Amino acid sequence: MKEINIKQIPEFRIGNAQNTEGATGCTVVICEKGARAGVSVKGGGPATRETDLLDPQKMVQEIFGLCISGGSAYGLDSATGVMKYLEERKIGFDVGMGIVPIVPAACLFDLITGDFKCRPDADMGYAACVDSEKWSDPALFTGGNKGAGTGATVGKFKGLEHLMKSGLGTYAVQSGDLMIGAVVAVNALGDVFDVDTGEEIAGMLCEDGKTFDVTDKAMWESVQVDKNVFTGNTTIGFLITNADLTKDQCNKLADMAHDGYARAIKPVHTSADGDTIFFLAKGDVKVNQDALGDLGAYVMAKAINDAVRSAESAYGAKAAKDL
Repeated sequence: MKEINIKQIPEFRIGNAQNTEGATGCTVVICEKGARAGVSVKGGGPATRETDLLDPQKMVQEIFGLCISGGSAYGLDSATGVMKYLEERKIGFDVGMGIVPIVPAACLFDLITGDFKCRPDADMGYAACVDSEKWSDPALFTGGNKGAGTGATVGKFKGLEHLMKSGLGTYAVQSGDLMIGAVVAVNALGDVFDVDTGEEIAGMLCEDGKTFDVTDKAMWESVQVDKNVFTGNTTIGFLITNADLTKDQCNKLADMAHDGYARAIKPVHTSADGDTIFFLAKGDVKVNQDALGDLGAYVMAKAINDAVRSAESAYGAKAAKDL
């Protein structure tokens, strides 16, 4: 197995758009020929769109675009821009009199970071699609303070003065003919740990602003305290692969990919996190489903690590690289 540029995975392209001043943005993935897709929502406070149709029992078998964004539920409007972009290019589900682009979406809550009134909208979603047209550029696709990760932060249990800046992460590998990659916007309540060493690399800071506090232990100690600390959270991401998978398999693999969240984020899947993972497949590579599921979880965990390591200090929040 070797690490690769996520751009090497065929049939997909990814783009970002953001409002740096407002501290929010969106990330899209386009598959013009359609891709099998599944979704798994583990968090208790999701903001999602068109996830019901990814149920294997539902009629539509492929999607043509996907959008993850900031802005909480307001950010779901960005998917409208993705639909417009695809409709203009006659890409979507044929309904006889025209086409309907199928574009699921999920959002994180970054409104505490910048301007509460600045949210991803249809224009931003469209702009992210246009940005995806640069996919043929040989330069690496990078994350950090871009797209859905623009206003992302982690370690928020004790308030804004203790959190750290996070962002958008990516990681991809190849094993034989199989390619799989992940993109994730990490906006977790909890702390982030290196999946290979177990070392904490970002999260809730102590009073000195230089060393890590421990979120889960702080939560245990205040288990009887009735106060709302679960605001400004959610980790959302997607995996893309060239494997030959059914819609049902994509749903199972999206579910397994949450193991990657659990390996890299503690605590995770809280009642007000909207933690969501999409799994998209377009290709003909035959695979063992369980092996791919375990690999997908690892790839997702590595992308989470990249999200905090590639982030830049901003909006008063310190990034891991500046600790």
